[in-house]
Amino acid sequence: MNNTELKAIFDQQAAHYDEQWNKTAPIRDGLLFLLEAVFANLPADAHILSIGTGTGEELAYLARRFPSWRFTAVEPSGEMLNVCRAKATREGFITRCEFHEGYLDSLVTDTKFAGAICLLVSQFILDPTARSAFFQQIADKLQPDGILASSDLSAEIGTDHFEALLRLWQRVVAPANISSEGLARMRAAYSKDVAVIAPAAVADIIAAAGFEPPVVFYQAGLIHAWMTRIATNAAR
Repeated sequence: MNNTELKAIFDQQAAHYDEQWNKTAPIRDGLLFLLEAVFANLPADAHILSIGTGTGEELAYLARRFPSWRFTAVEPSGEMLNVCRAKATREGFITRCEFHEGYLDSLVTDTKFAGAICLLVSQFILDPTARSAFFQQIADKLQPDGILASSDLSAEIGTDHFEALLRLWQRVVAPANISSEGLARMRAAYSKDVAVIAPAAVADIIAAAGFEPPVVFYQAGLIHAWMTRIATNAAR
């Protein structure tokens, strides 16, 4: 699936995206709860970069808890970004936000961010070299001690462990009446359209971009989340 196709899918889903994934809200809420702790020691005036912001759930959560933080939201789907703007307006933190419709490589800014959030984004970059280059782009936009929190679908495909976890995950995310054909499509997507690879492999890709070895701070089903910061010896 190329970027144009992916953007079109999210444009179509934007208006009802939060409602569509409301079933998995406890997973999201658990991740955000721990995300707050990951960033807790950042300065009161921290500026946070959010890549693949979507409807802005993580921005809304952090904005409520850190009332002086500012945010730059990067999102290629204009419709998703419109939902995010509306949410920021409704919840009163719109003046602390900058919005960029596009991909990270098209963001032009002199800001060095204290932290970056990248939730369920890099999994769509199928080529490992391109995926590492993506994390390098994030590293280039962070302060020397900047923190990254990143999550993706991750598992060791082809193992009995994965098969058991996939069956569980299908029950979590799929409608109760999903057909066997629907389950087959989900399985195929995880092998073709999403780069679901082992957690250790994801960590290696992130570290290769100039970060310290990432630490898994959250897992729920296939979702893993890592925290790390710029490596002290990274070339800047």
